[in-house]
Amino acid sequence: MKDSAEQAPWTCSTCPYCGVGCGVLLRQGDDGRLEVKGDPDHPANYGKLCSKGSALGETVGLEGRLLAPVVQGETRDWDSTLDLVAERFKRTIAEHGPDSVAFYVSGQLLTEDYYVANKLMKGFIGSANIDTNSRLCMASSVAGHKRAFGTDTVPGTYEDLEEADVIVLTGSNLAWCHPVLYQRILRARKTRGLKLVVIDPRRTASCDGADLHLALEPGSDVALFNGLLSEIARRDMLDGDFLTHVDGAEAAIAAARGDDLALTGLPADQLAQFYDMWLGTEKVVTIYSQGVNQSTSGTDKVNAIINCHLATGRIGREGMGPFSVTGQPNAMGGREVGGLANMLACHLDLENADHRVAVRDFWSAPAIPDAAGLKAVDMFRAVGDGRIKALWIIHTNPAVSMPDADRVRAAIAGCDFTVVSDITGETDTARLADVCLPATAWGEKSGTVTNSDRTISRQRPVLPAPEGTRADWDILAEVGRRMGWASAFDYASPAEIFREYAALSGIAGAFGRDFDISGLSDLDDAGYADLAPVRWPVTAARQGGRFFADGQFFHADGKAKMLAVNWRPPMSKRDARHGFRLNTGRTRDQWHTMTRTARSPRLAAHLAEPFVEIHPADARRLKIGAADLVTLSNDQGQAVVRALITDAVRQGEMFVPMHWTGETAPSARIDALVAAHVDPVSGQPESKGSTVAAAPFEAAWFGFAVSAQRILPDCAYWARVKTNAGWRVEMAGDTPVDDWEQHAREMFGLSEARVQTMIDAARGEARLAFLDDEGGLLAALYVSRTPVSVQRSYLATLPGKDGGAAVTGRAPADLPDPGPIVCSCFSVGANEILRAVESGIPMTVEAVGEALQAGTNCGSCRPEIADLLARIPLREAAE
Repeated sequence: MKDSAEQAPWTCSTCPYCGVGCGVLLRQGDDGRLEVKGDPDHPANYGKLCSKGSALGETVGLEGRLLAPVVQGETRDWDSTLDLVAERFKRTIAEHGPDSVAFYVSGQLLTEDYYVANKLMKGFIGSANIDTNSRLCMASSVAGHKRAFGTDTVPGTYEDLEEADVIVLTGSNLAWCHPVLYQRILRARKTRGLKLVVIDPRRTASCDGADLHLALEPGSDVALFNGLLSEIARRDMLDGDFLTHVDGAEAAIAAARGDDLALTGLPADQLAQFYDMWLGTEKVVTIYSQGVNQSTSGTDKVNAIINCHLATGRIGREGMGPFSVTGQPNAMGGREVGGLANMLACHLDLENADHRVAVRDFWSAPAIPDAAGLKAVDMFRAVGDGRIKALWIIHTNPAVSMPDADRVRAAIAGCDFTVVSDITGETDTARLADVCLPATAWGEKSGTVTNSDRTISRQRPVLPAPEGTRADWDILAEVGRRMGWASAFDYASPAEIFREYAALSGIAGAFGRDFDISGLSDLDDAGYADLAPVRWPVTAARQGGRFFADGQFFHADGKAKMLAVNWRPPMSKRDARHGFRLNTGRTRDQWHTMTRTARSPRLAAHLAEPFVEIHPADARRLKIGAADLVTLSNDQGQAVVRALITDAVRQGEMFVPMHWTGETAPSARIDALVAAHVDPVSGQPESKGSTVAAAPFEAAWFGFAVSAQRILPDCAYWARVKTNAGWRVEMAGDTPVDDWEQHAREMFGLSEARVQTMIDAARGEARLAFLDDEGGLLAALYVSRTPVSVQRSYLATLPGKDGGAAVTGRAPADLPDPGPIVCSCFSVGANEILRAVESGIPMTVEAVGEALQAGTNCGSCRPEIADLLARIPLREAAE
């Protein structure tokens, strides 16, 4: 479509963030910037975008991009570099066998990239040592699906969220992590009276719209859903007809009766209310995500949920069923192509000889491994002990995101040969590589992704690929050719790969598997280019829809299985040394390790440094004050983060976001404290159950800085984010500084610049503003013995502007400080909302939206606006 003859046409593509799979419209403006808006015709979002999706245009560009291969720190050409990669992998395999090499890939890959990587490793190298960072988020759901259904099948669709009468969110902060879906639920709640239950030890933004919040004991989900299953049986609400299609019901119910509901820590009246709501209507959808999956009993939790839906026949029909929401844009696509170490391709099984032969013959491959490869945690253990000697990491940052991250970082650094494919060399992992390969980025790539409800969508290029970069499928195929398999990897386009993949899925369909898109195998290049969003399966007989309403499942006997499961405690035990349970997760406006989102000043403004949520009673006991720094430690590692004192967490529990890295806040790499305990079935790590000690960080000084140029502080704690005018940095040191002017000049690299100072050595305070010859601010530093109190949002706008009053740390009276950002979509600060209330607008979220637009786009800031309004003292109603 075109807005006018002068403007470029909009290109339909897909957002690269979470598993909602929102459609986006993209075009490059006359100024070269990328314009982004929601696609009103895409079935995942119908034009809506969250704060991250809305800010996509700020995250593209050449800043920090890797634009040529790098070998041992030196720029090289593609030809010699690919020869090196192919030769080193060939030599390693020849000397040590195929299991001495491994690929660690990512849900950021497009399906076509994933397919080539899996084919190369499993079909031609002959090892199953390919795993993905999706192991860290969705592996327990995969395992639970396979145990219950016989395949990794998501039964329902997004439409079920609007057709349900009750939705249960368990282990999912949908409001922040999948906000477009959350807003679909809230609209249904408003128009249809849908009821919402949130199950989470922590009070999150998702609780704002809930009818019931169950703040259960961490890890007790199995006990809770076993209690529900027992109640289903007690009330004689088992669906006898549907259970003729299910094995194991009697054993599952008997096991469920063995769990003590006291394990949940929930009062009897809340349990009764939950069970009444769940059993009061057929139309129940149970949505679950990382809070369920990231556990040493994650697979059992998934099956405890599915058991309840199977027992009542509430599955595969409108408005009912278990629903796993995925964390990455193509986690589902990776599962479909076999990107996990224990899967083959197209939902075929490595353990099944007939499946292996069929795939081998289709690929004309020399051999297919007959056993699972190393899953992520075991893979990096094998890297560390030398069993894996050549490692290829693609579009992920395991030196930060893996549990026991310090040990993983050391393992990668010590590996004989490590290749990293990425868009930047400025990640913790890329800095450890022997070889870095420059890949094309979102906005430049062409391929497909699959979202959480099985909808396949196209990602299309709208920006030219920078010279020196290559598509991931092309890099992988070229290495395959140079390793000796020219015909198997003789691909000319992603469309050609997609056709081959779709044809292979037809073989899976012939085996009676769920995943079959063979109806797309004859797409020509034009058809692939124009492919509209489509939900699988796609065959001559069927397209899309739900699974299992007919009682037909994918186990050999055609039945589903209910599993006898029981509560098991987290592996990490709280004790006198480590008295706090550590929960890790996402914040609203950041993504994974911030490789993309940290490029956006708008997104960085919301929560500009790492923090720990700590209960007020725990803070008082530890003598931790608001905005103090806190040291968290255990046997794995240590982190320093800012205290956020709140009753959103329970006593004895803490929450820390997982986004911060050695590039952005080196002391806050929180996965260094996460123990590498895994679910015995899925291999997924327990990212929400480690234990830590907490203590105040003994700071000699605290600092805040703004700068037009990126700076690298030299102190015990720092956190750096981008602003529209440059950079802002929070800092703290554990040793005194004698000469603040000299320290600041060295940090900012401003040896000759003019400086204004306000230094009070006796009070430990210093304020320094460095100016150019015209009086423009180059950088400023504010120091105190206690957390620095200045107007941060205002100061962050000053680099490049008149800095004459910057040393005061405050905005002039005629330039009011907007305050901390609340709404990232429209850059609305807390102080702006307060001033609007003072001007007389009603104290409602809707009135704030009407006055300032805050909360009117994705809606994920609405709970924060409501909380801010609730903390304003009641004022006299104006007549």
